[in-house]
Amino acid sequence: MFELAAELADAGLPISDLTETDRRFFRFEDDGGIIGYGGIEGDGPDRLLRSLIVKPERCGAGLGAAVLGASERLATDEGVAALYLLTTTAEPLFRRHGYETAERSTAPDTVARSAEFRTLCPANAASLFKRIT
Repeated sequence: MFELAAELADAGLPISDLTETDRRFFRFEDDGGIIGYGGIEGDGPDRLLRSLIVKPERCGAGLGAAVLGASERLATDEGVAALYLLTTTAEPLFRRHGYETAERSTAPDTVARSAEFRTLCPANAASLFKRIT
């Protein structure tokens, strides 16, 4: 968990709630080593996609799309129907992969009550969602 927290902190992403019980984080690797991380928070058909990062030295090779795709597959395997997220830096990546604007105020309860939606992400963060099933 320390490695994840350090990477997220370096990327300017929230870390204060990483150990809460309703979230899981994944490390993605290939033959070149660690690519990055991604997390899924909540339970039920609507969940929060969070903390998706690619290590800086691995950027620029399309690996963000690979990490996003792997995260979506993990969510689908758990019966997730839609993923929601907030971002201040990666909106173009998510839009290229089918994420659409979702008013923050209309997020499902299971997503809206997350610390990320309530307090951790700034009000100017883009709010996006995608149906994945």
